[in-house]
Amino acid sequence: MPPRLSTLAPVLAGLAALAGAALSSTPAAAQSDKIFFQSVNGQWSGPGEIVAGKYKGTKFTCDLTGTPMTGKDTGIKLDGFCRVGVFKQPMSATITQKGNSYGGSFLDGAEGKGLDIVSGAVTKDKAVVGITRKKLNGALIARLQDPSTMNVTISVKVDDSMIPVIGLSLSRQVDAMAVGAIKP
Repeated sequence: MPPRLSTLAPVLAGLAALAGAALSSTPAAAQSDKIFFQSVNGQWSGPGEIVAGKYKGTKFTCDLTGTPMTGKDTGIKLDGFCRVGVFKQPMSATITQKGNSYGGSFLDGAEGKGLDIVSGAVTKDKAVVGITRKKLNGALIARLQDPSTMNVTISVKVDDSMIPVIGLSLSRQVDAMAVGAIKP
């Protein structure tokens, strides 16, 4: 793998858990975006692995909270952390509507130590997001397998190919106290 990929592996590991941005120009597409963003609302947790590059084989876990934008804006805010062993990395993303498109950032964006969201497409159960940082371009795909399971893959462009570098499987976390309080 090129050196630029290996230097971004820790940032990409945290990004694997963060999903959602869209390029929408029609009301029907905007409605799909809102359905997806509402679907990722709540607490998510799960394991992941770096599958290519210098840190190949590194396993990690992430705990995140998704909060959809309210009001007229379409988008989502995600906060939490990812952990590798005893090391814990804060994670955050903000994705908001910008005209007929979406923009946003992971961590502090490409100007800092993160990535920028530059494009994407959303359906009711899948988001495909274009990400960039300097000369690195890639995509994040988040797919809701069912209401409680989201799989995330991050790929980077190397020459003319997209190479998967991170895989993550998140499960929706349900408050056991709230579930126990519901009596038939």
